[in-house]
Formats: sequence, structure tokens, C-alpha cells
Amino acid sequence: MEAATWRRRIGVRLTVTLTLAVAVLSIATGISSIGFTAASAQNLFGGQIPQWAKETAGFTGTLTGFLMLASALGMRRGLRLSWYSTVLLLPLTAAQGLVQSSPYSLPLVVLSVAALPIVLVGRRRFDREVDFTATQLAAMAALVGVLVYGTAGTYALADQFNGVNTLLDAFYYTLVTASTVGYGDAAPATQTARLFGLTVVVLGATTFAVALASLLGPAIEARLATALGRMTESQLELLEDHVVVLGYGDLTEPILTELDGQVEFVVVTPDQQRATELSDRGYKVLKADPSDEDPLRRVAIEEARAVVAATNNDAEDALAVLTARQLNPDVRIVAAATDRENVVKLKRAGADTVISPATIGGHLLVRSALGSDGMESVADRLAGESANH
Repeated sequence: MEAATWRRRIGVRLTVTLTLAVAVLSIATGISSIGFTAASAQNLFGGQIPQWAKETAGFTGTLTGFLMLASALGMRRGLRLSWYSTVLLLPLTAAQGLVQSSPYSLPLVVLSVAALPIVLVGRRRFDREVDFTATQLAAMAALVGVLVYGTAGTYALADQFNGVNTLLDAFYYTLVTASTVGYGDAAPATQTARLFGLTVVVLGATTFAVALASLLGPAIEARLATALGRMTESQLELLEDHVVVLGYGDLTEPILTELDGQVEFVVVTPDQQRATELSDRGYKVLKADPSDEDPLRRVAIEEARAVVAATNNDAEDALAVLTARQLNPDVRIVAAATDRENVVKLKRAGADTVISPATIGGHLLVRSALGSDGMESVADRLAGESANH
């Protein structure tokens, strides 16, 4: 089980690392190609590629590099959409490197070609879906619709505009008008064109504002979450090889004391007061129901090394253990049973080890009362005290 888990982690890290490397190379190569205009410059095709094509590939290669960066960040979160975009972008970066055709683009081509089969093999590791809200989907659709409307209308009225001759010119005019940049190099020359331009301004500015609000809203909420002492999405994405503590009960404090300083851990609890207190003490906390799948996915249950469930409610622990086991069949799960009769039930739910503190405490008390040797030292060690004190 552990070997399979490590192979999975190494595979994900390798895929994300290669994607990041291609992204950085694409940006660097694209920028260098933009300013690399010497006519005598060597290239991979012996001078067969026109300079304008190399410069165009440089601009587009830089843009592709930034898209690759976004894909790499999405793949780190296990998003299937990011995997698809990476598969589509890797051949593009290789092609752009060939067209840029400078000695600096050769590493980009080689790395892009080498990374593609590794990304394809790791398809199953990226299975999380992107959860866009209805508002976000509507905002993106409206934004695309306005750009299509503006571009088509401007191109249809091209003879009534100054500086608009091609479809690219029409898109350029639409984008700078809708975003209220307005450079002035493309402008309407007739009343009809001016009226059309007004609609692009009104619709475009409104759509841009709504789209930014809906798409950037989650990022702003994340900043507020940081100010309030809660975990942000970035912090959640960095969790790996950690321990997940499900719920909060009487045993949680001793558990956190033992874990603190030894291994990275995160607590999942629905109790707002407890979540705030633990966060104020510097612990990683997610306020959520530990028996729900989404919170456990957010705390990277697939990357966890162990799960601990030890609240005062065995029924809630059983549900949390069952969910954790379904999401990560290989993770080690340890649970505490408040009632001895629930030990078997927690094991059936998926716990590898179930400990009954009441049973252990009773055993130690009786053995110590009967004068068994070593019981006091055992009790002192369990209490965190030295036998010499």
C-alpha cells in the first residue's frame, strides 16, 4: 500500500514539475525570440522560417507559457480540466519552439516532447472536476458573447471604421473598447459605427465588471479567510504526507500535542469555536463536517499518510472513517472507541486500528492496584511524565 502511495505521489510531482519547467521555458524562450532579430542568427531550419513567423511564435509562446503555469497549478490540485489543457498545450509549445527556431528553443522542444507521454500516463491521477457556480458560468458565457458580438459587428462594418481592415483588427477594437482602454488607433467614422461602438462599450464594461466580480470573488474570500485565521485554498493545496484529524473531542488535545513538531497535520471539525481557537494557536484547521467527501478532498486525503478519528461520538467517527476509507483505500486509519462495544463497528467502517481509552485505562488501574511491576512507569510514560519525577 505504502509503495503504491509513494509511486502516486512521485508521479504527480513529476508531472507537475515537468509542466512547470515547460511553462518557464516557454515564457523565457518566447521573450528571447521577440527581441532576437539578427538576420544572421542561427536557427533549427537554416534560415527557412521568416522573421515575422518567429516573432509571432515568440508572442504566442509567451502567452502559452502563462497558460501552462495555470495548468500546472490546476494539476497540483488534481483537476482533470488542467490535465486536458496540458495535453493540448504541450504539442503547441513544441511547435512554437520549432517555429521560433533559435538555439534557445531546442530545450523547450525536447522537454515538451519528453513530458507529453508522462502526462498522458498519469491521466488517472487527475480526477477532480472544476466546480464553477451558475453565476460564474453565466458571466463567462456573457463575456465570450460580447466579444463575439463586437468582433462580428465591427468586421461587418469595417468600411465605416478607421483602422479596421481584418478580423484581428475587429477583435482588437472590441477588446480595447469593451475593457475601456480605448487607444484610439481604431475608431468609428460614421454615425452607425458610433452607435454600434456605444453598445460595445456599455455591454462590454458591464460584462467585464460582472465577470471580474464573479471570478475574482473566491480569491477575495480567500484573503478574508486568511485574515480570519482560516486555511486558504493555497494552503490546502500544499498539504501532502500529513495526518488528518477528524473531529474534535476529549482526546484531540493530547493527539495534537503528540503530533505537533513531528509531522504536518490538519484538523477537520464542524465546531466554529474550536476551529477558531485551534487556528489562533497556529494549527491548520478546516471548519467542515469530517464525514463529507468534499472537505476530505480539500484537505488532500489522497495524499495523507494517516487519519485519526477520536471524538466523543462513535457514530460520527464511524461515518468519518467510512468516508476517509472510500476516498483513500491505502491510508492508515486509527480510531478511538468511547464505548467498548463499538470497537468492532469502527473496524468494519474501515479503521485499521481501534483503541478503547476506557479499556486501557481500566486495565492499567487494576494492574497497578494489584501491584504489577512496571505499571506506574507505563502510566507515567503515557501521561508524558518521566518515571523519575
